[in-house]
Amino acid sequence: MKNLDTYQDFYFVGIGGIGMSALARYFHASGKKVLGYDKTETKLTSALMSEGIDIVFEDKIDERITGLDKETTLVIYTPAIKVLGILDYFSQNGFTVLKRAKVLGLITENTECIAVAGTHGKTTTSTLVAHLCLVADLPFSCFLGGISENFKSNFLYNGNQYSVLEADEYDRSFLNLSPDWAIITSNDADHLDIYGDVATIERGFNEFAALVPDKDQLFVRKGIDIGRPGKTYAVNEAADYYSDNLRAEDGIMHFDFHNGSQTVPFEWHIPGIHNVENATAAIAMLNTVGVDFETLQKGIKSFKGIKRRYTVNNFDSGKVYIDDYAHHPTELNAVIGSIRTFYPDKKLLVVFQPHLFSRTRDFAEGFAQSLENSDELLLLDIYPARELQENYPGISSDWLLEKVNHHKKEVSSLGEAFNKIKEKDFDILLTVGAGNIDTVYDPIVEWLESV
Repeated sequence: MKNLDTYQDFYFVGIGGIGMSALARYFHASGKKVLGYDKTETKLTSALMSEGIDIVFEDKIDERITGLDKETTLVIYTPAIKVLGILDYFSQNGFTVLKRAKVLGLITENTECIAVAGTHGKTTTSTLVAHLCLVADLPFSCFLGGISENFKSNFLYNGNQYSVLEADEYDRSFLNLSPDWAIITSNDADHLDIYGDVATIERGFNEFAALVPDKDQLFVRKGIDIGRPGKTYAVNEAADYYSDNLRAEDGIMHFDFHNGSQTVPFEWHIPGIHNVENATAAIAMLNTVGVDFETLQKGIKSFKGIKRRYTVNNFDSGKVYIDDYAHHPTELNAVIGSIRTFYPDKKLLVVFQPHLFSRTRDFAEGFAQSLENSDELLLLDIYPARELQENYPGISSDWLLEKVNHHKKEVSSLGEAFNKIKEKDFDILLTVGAGNIDTVYDPIVEWLESV
C-alpha cells in the first residue's frame, strides 16, 4: 500500500474512541486534514473539535465526504463499528479503508517502538513510560488509552525516534505492531467474545511477545508464561527487576527498586501495590533504554496518573470520592482492595456500570464477589458499547444483582444515579466502569464541594 505520507486527508470512523482519537491527533499534529464520525458527542469529541478537527454525529453522506479524493484520503475505522452507511460509502467507492491497528502498526515500523500490553495495567504503565520519556527528553510520540494528568491528553509529540503505545489485545490488534521493546503486565481472561477461552488469549500474548526481537528488551511480570525468554519484574519477590520495602508516609508511596546490582529508592503519589508493579516495569525498561536513575526518580515522583484511574477527590466534609475505569473483576478487586487498605474503617458506596453484555455474562461470578466487598452497592444498567441486548437474552444488571450476596443493593439507570447517590449515607464513594458513567463525575464533584 502507499506510504502514509502520501495521504493528505484522514477520515476516522469512530473518532471518539480513546485509541482512535490519539491517532487522529497524531495526523492533525502532522499537518494533515483530519475529520470523522462518531455516534455520540463526549468530552473527548468536544476536545478534538476545539483543536480544529471536524466531527459529525449523523450517519449521512454530505459534501464533506463526497468532496474527498479517494487517491489522497485514508479512511481509518475501529472494529467496534459494525454497520454504518458512511463506511459503506467509502468501501463502495474505492477508498483505502484500514483498521486503526493496521495504521498504528505502519507507524511503529518506522520508529523504535515501545509497546505495553496486558489485560490490566497497560494504560497506567504506557502513560508512565511516556511521562518518563518526556522527563528524560527522549524524541518520542505516544498513543495512549487514557488521558494523562500530566500533559492532559492521550497523545504527545516530542519527536519520532521512539513511539510509545498501548498495545490493545482486543480483536488481536497488537499483532499488527512492530515492537522493539515491550512490557506485558498480565494475560488474564478477557474479550472472550473474540478469543473464546483462556488458552487462546494466552496464545495471543505469546504471539505478541514473539514480535520483540531481543529478549533483553521484553519485560514480563513474573509468573506469566509467554513462551520465550524475557526479563521478569515483580513486587515483594525476587525477579530480574523487583521492588520491595513498600510503605506509605504522609500519603506518599515509597519503595526500593532492585536491578541485581543496585538498590534505588523511589517515591510517588499513586496508591496501590499493583501500581508499584507497573512502576517497576517502567523503571526497568527506561533504565535499560539508557535513562539514568536520577532522572527516573524525578519522573516517578512527578507522575500524576491518568484520568479515571483511581482519581481521588477529598472534600472539607471529610467525604472522599474516587473514580476509576475498572471493568473486569481483577481490576475491581485491585481498586476496592486499595480503598479498604487506605480507608479501613470507612463506609464504602460503590456505583458500578458493567461494560458489555458478553463480559458481564462471562465474569458474573467474579463481579459478584468483587462487589460484595462494598458496604452498599448501586448497580447501573449494562453499557452495551458495540453489543446489542437482543443477542444476550437474560443478561442484565438485575440478573447480575441476584448473584451479589449483599443486603444493601439496587439497580439504577444512569439517569437516576446522581439523585440516588445524594440520598445515600457513605464516607467513600467509588464510581467505576468503562462506559459513560463518567458523565456523573462533574455533578458529583460539584455537589460534594457544596455539602
